Amino acid sequence: MKRVLIISYYWPPTGGSGVQRWVKFAKYLPSEGWQPVIYTPENPEQLAVDASLEAEVPAAAEVIKRRIVEPYELYKKVLRRSGHSKEAVEVNPVNAQNKSLLQKMAMWVRGNLFRPDPRCLWIGPSVRYLKKYLAEHPVDLIVSTGPPQSMHMIGLRLAQETGLPWIADFRDPWTKIFYFKHLQMTRATERWHKKMERKVLDGATAVVAVSPLVQQEFQAMTNTPVELITNGFDECDFHAEPFAMAYGGPSMYFSITHTGLFAADGNPTVLWEVLSEKCKADAEFRKHLKINLIGKTDEQILKAICDAGLEENLMNMGYLEHARAIDEQRKASLLILPLRKEPEYKAVLPGKLFEYLASWRPVLGIGQTDGAMAMILKDAKTGIVLDWEDKDAMRRYIDECWEKHLKGELKATEGDISRFSRFNLTQRMAQLFERLITERDPRSSRG
Repeated sequence: MKRVLIISYYWPPTGGSGVQRWVKFAKYLPSEGWQPVIYTPENPEQLAVDASLEAEVPAAAEVIKRRIVEPYELYKKVLRRSGHSKEAVEVNPVNAQNKSLLQKMAMWVRGNLFRPDPRCLWIGPSVRYLKKYLAEHPVDLIVSTGPPQSMHMIGLRLAQETGLPWIADFRDPWTKIFYFKHLQMTRATERWHKKMERKVLDGATAVVAVSPLVQQEFQAMTNTPVELITNGFDECDFHAEPFAMAYGGPSMYFSITHTGLFAADGNPTVLWEVLSEKCKADAEFRKHLKINLIGKTDEQILKAICDAGLEENLMNMGYLEHARAIDEQRKASLLILPLRKEPEYKAVLPGKLFEYLASWRPVLGIGQTDGAMAMILKDAKTGIVLDWEDKDAMRRYIDECWEKHLKGELKATEGDISRFSRFNLTQRMAQLFERLITERDPRSSRG
């Protein structure tokens, strides 16, 4: 087998969406003739733990773990001791919400002293270790996946040291990510980030983006080819028959489900108003409504649901193992996917979107109606995206879903989503690997 070094901060038993992408690629790469060699921290920050994901790692994979200095641990301890809740520390560390003076000070330190991010202390030691490791255990290709963008800094320096082809895989943008503007950076720090972003883009043999709009943004910044390989769903996770109960019926719960991180700046307050008003007007609806939240949820969202009079309808289930979360998605009457209220989110394709599609349940997206998520849902014919404030449209959509639920007819149109399967996406990634190791280095022909 050919060998690929994958530099990733997130790896099992860490849970969450940041882990899924390269765990699934690693799972299927051996069948494409590539042995994955994973380089990851031994002691990373873990907002969620999901040991079940370790079963996804193929036997052929080599996993190298090295210790990392984690400033976030000190940051979280200080905030907790000063009275900040666990949710305030873990769910919403960087956004537009009101912050305490201590949080603002921490953001300034994080934004200006730890560049490009708090994992920067791992860059130098990793480059030194991996340079020695690769001399003794050669690979054919390097991949770095970020954020954190420090992984790309490791990839850049390692590629410069070894001359190996290198792919910079961006699960999210760099300077155009939504929270970049909230980091309280000095102008000098902002200039440094933009300079390093360009250096990574120009230095990579190829760049991979997960959204077509991000792909376009990156391609406008560099001559390096920018490929589009989205996130996806693993067919192995969805092999069972559909849950008939999800289609509804007069005796079934009408379950509105959200999975994953649910941050306060994505709080769909208008949706809670619509549901509250319908509960007051329709006792049967109130009796059957269940709001299932699976994953880490900001306390402001829980408060907003309770303030809307929906406390009895709320099921805050917390983080569940990946397989259980998928089962809950497939049992849902309606899946909701509110984006954060940030203009940059127009370009974002949340990783959970693709598993929502594979669940074959109607999806209510809330965000920019002309954004990347709206395009995918429209094409797949599995849902709709409404503006955060479009109360009338939300009311009509909830009414329509409720009526179909009562008839036992609430299901999504089964469009073609095969291009988003993890197996097919891995084939595309492996084809890119092959091209890069057989073609002449594209950088040699750049002007």
